Amino acid sequence: MEQAASDSIPRLVIHSNLWAEVGGQVVLSPWRVKLLEAIEATGSIRAAAASMNVTYDLAWHRIDEMETALGAGLVDRQRGGPKGGCANLTSLGCELVARFKLFEEHAESLVGERFREVFGEGDWRALPDLRGGK
Repeated sequence: MEQAASDSIPRLVIHSNLWAEVGGQVVLSPWRVKLLEAIEATGSIRAAAASMNVTYDLAWHRIDEMETALGAGLVDRQRGGPKGGCANLTSLGCELVARFKLFEEHAESLVGERFREVFGEGDWRALPDLRGGK
């Protein structure tokens, strides 16, 4: 039997945003990993920035922040010339992207499991009182 639209309950849905820092500086996040992947795919910081609808300066600044905090290069850059420059991820850059994506995939699963343990299937109207009757 189909439930009437007025009987449908808006469900709680969990979302998370995880990032990794070194010395208080963000070095890996979903957005930064997408930037690194775009650099690898396009071979260019400028093209990667354009594909993400951000300025070249912002992309360059985020790369610089990550590399400075890590004390290691993530992007190999070759300055322009007649045909322009190019950029590719270093082996460390590739490794960190792969590991963050793997971590993020498993973390989402764990966050979802824990959310269901605490909130059930998201029906906020049927939650038991955890405050001891307060």
